[in-house]
Amino acid sequence: MNRLSFIKTLVGGAGMATLHPFLNWTDDLAEQDVLMPVLFIGHGSPMNGIENNSFSQTWAKFGKEIPRPKAVLVISAHWLTKGTHVTAMDNPKTIHDFGGFPKALFEVQYPAKGNPILAKTTAELIHSTHVGLDHDWGLDHGTWTVVRHMYPKADIPVLQLSIDYHQPAAYHYTLAKEIVSLRKKGVLIIGSGNMVHNLQKVAWDKLNVPNYGFDWAIEMNEVFKQKINEGNHQALIAYEKLHKAALLAVPTPDHYYPLLYILGLQTPKDKVSFFNDQLVGGSLNMTSVKIG
Repeated sequence: MNRLSFIKTLVGGAGMATLHPFLNWTDDLAEQDVLMPVLFIGHGSPMNGIENNSFSQTWAKFGKEIPRPKAVLVISAHWLTKGTHVTAMDNPKTIHDFGGFPKALFEVQYPAKGNPILAKTTAELIHSTHVGLDHDWGLDHGTWTVVRHMYPKADIPVLQLSIDYHQPAAYHYTLAKEIVSLRKKGVLIIGSGNMVHNLQKVAWDKLNVPNYGFDWAIEMNEVFKQKINEGNHQALIAYEKLHKAALLAVPTPDHYYPLLYILGLQTPKDKVSFFNDQLVGGSLNMTSVKIG
């Protein structure tokens, strides 16, 4: 008896109509020979979501060059929760979680579908903690400002996995390892944050100066890249001990934790490359990582 016949015997013919989306999606999730790459993207200012600049142009280029994903799962610095959750609604809303920006930015809608079946699959892969299926959040600017450049037609399902802000760095790295099989199923996983992110020390008068960084930010940017190239993930997990300037670069870990998810998804055969490797406003960097 094949799989379809078996399911028919379980649910009867009347229930098959509601199962068609499930069957289609689970068929789509069949393992493939090539692992999808994973990306850590320095998302920077929300204005990158509507500006045509070197950062957004690179995001758009990646959308054309990497294999077309069956879905996108984003770990955004802007969804901090108690406990771990994954968006599980059919139609996630576009969240404008910022203030003081032009009206045009607030008018942006990114109407990508969600995928409750993938959400459930993701939650079931994670055994280290309970993962809640969320129906209230949506796509915050750590997600849509980037993904709308990569996939402007909004024709690929997009989900978010939250960051349990009550957990230490090692928790996030370890949790990521539990979802590595999604890479075999055509899911593009993106961590969206910034390695160097100190808003208190931004030189606002230097925002338009290309690649402007304070000495400590430049140094930490190089240290982070060196450890990533070396595959020294333990040093990056214990980032506070990495360098005397580490706590200037990462005064709070919200924008740093997405990097740890991407490192946790790395396999021994994956190659590492960097893109958008620039400093902004002295105390921010846009340095991004492609693994695989």
